Amino acid sequence: MTGYEDIIHLAHHVSVRHPQMSREDRAAQFAPFAALTGHKDAIRETERLTERKRRLSEDCRQILDLYLREICQSQEPREVDFEYFVPDQKKEGGSYQKKSGCIRRIDTYLNEIVLQSGDRIPLDEIVDIDGVIAAADEV
Repeated sequence: MTGYEDIIHLAHHVSVRHPQMSREDRAAQFAPFAALTGHKDAIRETERLTERKRRLSEDCRQILDLYLREICQSQEPREVDFEYFVPDQKKEGGSYQKKSGCIRRIDTYLNEIVLQSGDRIPLDEIVDIDGVIAAADEV
């Protein structure tokens, strides 16, 4: 006899004390370990909330640039609404967030806007300022 020929035709053992594990739970045993990602329902929820980054056309980028220059040249500080993309640190995609505030300065070295509150917004991730792009799409 070679290999498992002596036991290959024996009946499969089924425990009397322990119920059989579901296929999903058995598969989870072989999934990568991620202790800090939370419960499996929470993982599904975060995967569903991840979005792809939208690419703005060159025309939209120019509109945003002109509008941003106009805001910066204004003599009086004013509240500005930004919509920008925040990449997810663990997987592909991310989420769009909105932040409002007065611009303190534009940091050209780090390529970001610094608000009066100290919050920073990367210039390359901005997709809309005060609804300008949304208004341009409606025309």
